Amino acid sequence: MITPNLQALPNNVLPIKKDLIIEVELNGKMKYDDLLNAIYQQMGICYKLLSANVEYMNGANFGSFQLRITVNTEEFQQLEFFLNKNKLMNTSVEYICRKYS
Repeated sequence: MITPNLQALPNNVLPIKKDLIIEVELNGKMKYDDLLNAIYQQMGICYKLLSANVEYMNGANFGSFQLRITVNTEEFQQLEFFLNKNKLMNTSVEYICRKYS
């Protein structure tokens, strides 16, 4: 049962978390380090940096990077709102990891 109000969920039901790969394009308006700090410190989203191609010109950061994150729907919407507010183009893909026994 998915409800907009997370307090209405029963105690034994946790929000479903998904593994996502998100790619962010830097446009020179926000520094790479500040962006990663905001994702981890302010939003509390842990990530793994998969790849980065960042160039620095006159104090501005350009390029792109990919992060693997595990988030629920609310955390992802918060991250997407933050990136859109700062005019950072982003795309995400659901990541499915196969586990072998």
